[in-house]
Amino acid sequence: MEVYITVLLLSFAVTVLCALVLLPILKKLKIGQMVRDDGPQSHLAKQGTPTMGGIIMAAGAIILTVGCYFYFARNNLEVATKLFPFLFVTIGFGIVGFIDDYIKLVLKNSKGLKPSYKMIGLLIVAVAFTLYLTSVVKIGTDIYIPFWKTSITLPILIYIPFAVLVMLATTNAINLTDGIDGLSSSVTAIILTTLSIIGIGRNIEEVGIFGSIMVGACLAFLIFNLHPAKVFMGDTGSLLLGGIVAALALYLKMPLLLLIIAIVPIIETISDIIQVTYYKKTKKRIFKMAPIHHHFELCGWNENKIVSVFTFVTLVFCILGIVAV
Repeated sequence: MEVYITVLLLSFAVTVLCALVLLPILKKLKIGQMVRDDGPQSHLAKQGTPTMGGIIMAAGAIILTVGCYFYFARNNLEVATKLFPFLFVTIGFGIVGFIDDYIKLVLKNSKGLKPSYKMIGLLIVAVAFTLYLTSVVKIGTDIYIPFWKTSITLPILIYIPFAVLVMLATTNAINLTDGIDGLSSSVTAIILTTLSIIGIGRNIEEVGIFGSIMVGACLAFLIFNLHPAKVFMGDTGSLLLGGIVAALALYLKMPLLLLIIAIVPIIETISDIIQVTYYKKTKKRIFKMAPIHHHFELCGWNENKIVSVFTFVTLVFCILGIVAV
């Protein structure tokens, strides 16, 4: 356990240093947040806040993964080597988000990356990681069922699209959760911690190590992302975090566990789907604004209260998730 804590603390420290270096650059380049006119009025003050901050977490993850590789390779080259596919997923999804952010914020095209191109980019990373799991690591196609504490084996032709769907759905859910200061980073840090603890408990060292790297990076970013945020993660960060959450869950053979521990991103997604579907049929809204965290904002909750409540809910369900396995 000591080694995982050390990795986490090193990741935290390195990512803080990355933030101190990269934040002034983002400010100088004037890569600032664009705020929706139809959103909560309190968000108008956030106009111009540096975004695309996911590169801060990406930088921390790259530095620590390379460092951990050289350190752990001396005793366990196999575990050290297995860190890089997780880094590939993290950076791969992050690059897709970065391109989207770049088009929106630097090229000043509010539409961002074309949805079809974005989907192709995410699919490439998701399919590549899924094939790595089935063809290289050969972890099998069995899926663990929480609470029942048993597994079911899926045919390979069903498992591959299922795994890809899990990755795409998770990235989208965490992307939707990123709407107010500190929400997505707080919630995701707890989810990553839960997956890391399970990995450590099952002696899957690569999950414990890379999970610790990402928890440290996420907590370091959170320092600068808490209300009032000095930087936003943008799609660069939210897709990056969603990708690694899904990757760790799949590697543990526990994608169904996300239905429990990722309850907040799931509710955010469902609220958005309900709002859009209902509005298309009736031209009326069920929520004052979607995703649901904006509904609570317009009901009078301040950002700190929303983050505190949603984080507490995540913590409770993550404890439940640990019990379930």
